[in-house]
Amino acid sequence: MSRKKKPLPILENVEIEAVAAEGKCVAHVDDMVVFVPFVVPGDIVDLQVRKKHRSYSEATVIKMVKESSLRITPKCSHFGICGGCKWQNLPYEEQLKAKHQQVIDQLTRIGKIDLPEISPIMGSAKTEEYRNKLEFGCSNKRWYTKEELAELPEDAGLNQGAIGFHITGAFDKIYPIEKCFLMDDFCNKVRNAIRDFALATGMTFFDIREQHGLLRDIMMRNSNTGEWMVLIQFHYDEEGDEMRAMALMNHVAEQFPEITALLYVDNQKGNDTFNDLDLTVYKGNDHIFELMEDLKFKVGPKSFYQTNTDQAYHLYSVARAFAGLTGKELVYDLYTGTGTIANFVAKQAKQVVGIEYVPEAIEDAKINSEINEIDNTLFYAGDMKDILTDDFVKQHGRPDVIITDPPRAGMHNDVIDVILKAHPKRIVYVSCNPATQARDLALLSPDYRVVAVQPVDMFPHTPHVENVVLLEER
Repeated sequence: MSRKKKPLPILENVEIEAVAAEGKCVAHVDDMVVFVPFVVPGDIVDLQVRKKHRSYSEATVIKMVKESSLRITPKCSHFGICGGCKWQNLPYEEQLKAKHQQVIDQLTRIGKIDLPEISPIMGSAKTEEYRNKLEFGCSNKRWYTKEELAELPEDAGLNQGAIGFHITGAFDKIYPIEKCFLMDDFCNKVRNAIRDFALATGMTFFDIREQHGLLRDIMMRNSNTGEWMVLIQFHYDEEGDEMRAMALMNHVAEQFPEITALLYVDNQKGNDTFNDLDLTVYKGNDHIFELMEDLKFKVGPKSFYQTNTDQAYHLYSVARAFAGLTGKELVYDLYTGTGTIANFVAKQAKQVVGIEYVPEAIEDAKINSEINEIDNTLFYAGDMKDILTDDFVKQHGRPDVIITDPPRAGMHNDVIDVILKAHPKRIVYVSCNPATQARDLALLSPDYRVVAVQPVDMFPHTPHVENVVLLEER
């Protein structure tokens, strides 16, 4: 006979102390560390513990006793339900302080290396409509809040079609988004028009558990050239689905002539990724263009491009300045993506060699060099640890500078070993995850010292922060 679990406690009159990791805040109750979402330092709250771990607990607010003087009113009506912009209730200057401290804490606690004074974080001029890409899931199971459920008629069906964002912890449910402030408002108009047409025509929405339903996913991109890309993912199940899908495509094309690249795909896979699928252009081009200084970058539906265009320029400008190029250097650009950094620094270098895992991205990188009449770049596709070997370095020459911009997981140990053997004079490490960056810096520290650190905020209202570090050989 199994024992009944003790009910989790309610904690009263708890003062929230500081911003913590992953967008939560932290408080201490007796000897217990408690992490709480959607609060700000200075709030006094009653909490319900939801999960209890050995060294900490997770809790949610059940009563606001006293609001902090720091707290501001979130602009978005979906705040607290959609998990995207967890810091909308915190003034932007306070967000920047928290992100700057996050970089300091992770580099010192995880890296345990000597650091110079960390430069003040570079804030984003735009804190709304700053993203150039968003994806919206489509589901036949919409998420309801308690208040929404209470207002539903008794005979109302719960499994209604919705387009929006996944709820944290509920992979099969979507919370319908009416207005999102992360992207230009045109994005809201297109998404809501697709929703209205789909509901009006009886189109089925995707069920991720059962793997059926026609309308599956929507991706939108825009650029500083004024172009728009929309990609709609379908899942053809039954006779007539393709005709229904084309009716929607035609409706979008007619309603929104501003869309310069309108694409679709029939995705029969178990997930929404489409990098391995052939996409079809319904209208216009299969790409849009971004401008950066005097450079033009082709961005396709499968391309990686920093999602905050304006801040990407500042981020890459820091990386280029840290590289200290004079026109004589051989530069390796690791995890080059579509070659944005490689092409951005090429005019100041003798030659740039870019390496990236995704073959389509490397093709874009080569095209971007051609478009901008850059002839001193070379690009290679493949797994970094397999491409960047001792033989590769012998063939292409020992780099004077390595610029590396790895994914959140950081660099593979084999890659770090080759970097140490290649022994460039300078390493510029661009990271979207200061925790894994700190780990890698510790591995590089026997041969390199950190001489400059510049945090950059790419994502206002979220806990994410980019960080650029310059290392020089000892």
